[in-house]
Amino acid sequence: MADQAVFERYEIKYMMTRRQQRAVLAAMLPYMKLDDYGHTTIRNIYFDTDTYRLVRRSIEKPVYKEKLRIRSYRQVTAQDKVFIELKKKYNDVVYKRRESLSQLETLEWIVQDTPFPKATQIGNEIDYFFQYYGTLKPKVFLSYEREAFYALDGSDFRVTFDEQILARQEELSLSREIWGESLLDENQVLMEIKTSGGIPIWMARVLTQQKLYKTSFSKYGTAYEKLICGKQHETSANIFIA
Repeated sequence: MADQAVFERYEIKYMMTRRQQRAVLAAMLPYMKLDDYGHTTIRNIYFDTDTYRLVRRSIEKPVYKEKLRIRSYRQVTAQDKVFIELKKKYNDVVYKRRESLSQLETLEWIVQDTPFPKATQIGNEIDYFFQYYGTLKPKVFLSYEREAFYALDGSDFRVTFDEQILARQEELSLSREIWGESLLDENQVLMEIKTSGGIPIWMARVLTQQKLYKTSFSKYGTAYEKLICGKQHETSANIFIA
């Protein structure tokens, strides 16, 4: 099955305890199923300018914000596929567009500062993004353990649970082991509802019962505040394959 390249949806986040997560999972059981990927370890490399323009703007919670990252859904080798993703948010709607390359092709494109290897509309948008911001470089590696669920009724309603969210500014590689500074307490889990429509009544009911309210938690924004804010000298960050 071909990978989805374009997403347009609401992404609503909830921070919860593991006890609350168990209650939500129990409520989901008749309506949702674990997707084909099951449990995955997601690896990301976030890009930003020398002044961290993208993440600083995101933290301000503007009407419009955008970011660029490279993502893999497992530990990869040079020839394995990774995703180059442009993610934008406007008036609470998330728009994500992505292309895929091998990790080696991705590294060569970044290091050589050449046009995007795929001459597609999304590739052109990625090129324009780099040209517009001028000094984009890899800044933060961010990983987390995810379980993703899809709706049995055929709708696009999805739910993900992220835990063990780790961030670092060293070894910015999708090929290396997972390690870094934890962004959540041990008992915390981040749930995201992803949908182009509304929240089903059964989900709204369990959210109310568990006193769960949407949050604006940003993984990259939290990593920036924990790893970078207040430091006098930035840690050297280089993207590489090994």
